[in-house]
Amino acid sequence: MKDLSQTAPAFFRAEDCDLNDLKALCEQTLSISDVPHAAAVDQNVAIYEARALRPALSDTAARPHLLAEWAHLLRWSAGVFVIKGAYADTAPIDRATEIYMQIIADEKDGHTAADHFAAAGSNDRVWNSLQKLCEADPEIFARYFGNVNIDAACEAWLGPNYQMTAQVNLVHPGGAAQQAHRDYHLGFQTADISARYPAHVHDLSPVMTLQGGIAHCDMPVESGPTKLLPFSQAYRAGYAAYRLPAFRDYFEENFVQLPLEKGDAIFFNPALFHAAGANRTADQERFVNLVQVSSAFGRSLEAINRDRMCRLLYPVLHKGISGISAEEIDAAISATAEGYPFPTNLDRDPPVGGLAPESQAALFRRALSEGMSPAAFNAALDAKALKQTV
Repeated sequence: MKDLSQTAPAFFRAEDCDLNDLKALCEQTLSISDVPHAAAVDQNVAIYEARALRPALSDTAARPHLLAEWAHLLRWSAGVFVIKGAYADTAPIDRATEIYMQIIADEKDGHTAADHFAAAGSNDRVWNSLQKLCEADPEIFARYFGNVNIDAACEAWLGPNYQMTAQVNLVHPGGAAQQAHRDYHLGFQTADISARYPAHVHDLSPVMTLQGGIAHCDMPVESGPTKLLPFSQAYRAGYAAYRLPAFRDYFEENFVQLPLEKGDAIFFNPALFHAAGANRTADQERFVNLVQVSSAFGRSLEAINRDRMCRLLYPVLHKGISGISAEEIDAAISATAEGYPFPTNLDRDPPVGGLAPESQAALFRRALSEGMSPAAFNAALDAKALKQTV
């Protein structure tokens, strides 16, 4: 067997990046036979119909095959897929849009602030839209994030106990396009800092985060949905290359864009070369809730007060919500509570009956199954927080 350790680079340097290596990857073609659960392939993007996925998602024997298809697609194949009709009922999206628009109005407070991706005035952001929706209306939060399609996509790439974060991006008519980039973790570092991380960390970063978006309105290509370069996530040196002019030119010459409808969801590997498109319409806002979901083993993009979210959501689920299934409740809990029990103070919070203490999410689920009152649940959260302190 060839010893790759003697030939593989220890670090990726911009001057060593070869555009031909990226071209060879991106000249591949995704076939419908490669994605048997998909309804179609459009411009190398696999398109799934949520209604057709329901049997597989609810079947314990079939579900792993669908999730394996998505994981392979994200890592080794085209790197992106769309779930059409991820929200069969878009009423929660409409209500969430109203809440987010009010948050935008409240936070602007007479001034316009830029973010790290767009010039001032071209868009509006709601950072930590996850927690802010839960605080504004816990029941709508449960209906919105209690989505089995989104939960399955997160599990496919990150496994259980993932950490949900979300950020609204509202792009106004005339909003300019972004430049091609990669995302969190290494994509949010400067070129110099990124280059200091060993090559194997460049391989690790993309498998720690799932990038996605929930369409809050119909988004024709003219409104600027995300520009994508399928297969580009497989280029190992991409974090060193994406800022280089030749690579950005290649992206602009070869990207694809797909229109989305309200209730659709898109997911892609954060290492995929991508960029928000220009909103070329005269009068149409482009409203998307971006999700950046982290592995239980990583550091999430945003600081989330999950204890507060649990206290807000539990009374709603304890009382019961009409029309929400057990699977949707479970998905809402996954988007809310901390599913991983570490770090903790093992002197105060030792493993009991297993290898790890009870996680916040496990406590939430146990409390519901036991019919624990909201007051008792809050007391249990207090006790857990005390155990985890140093």
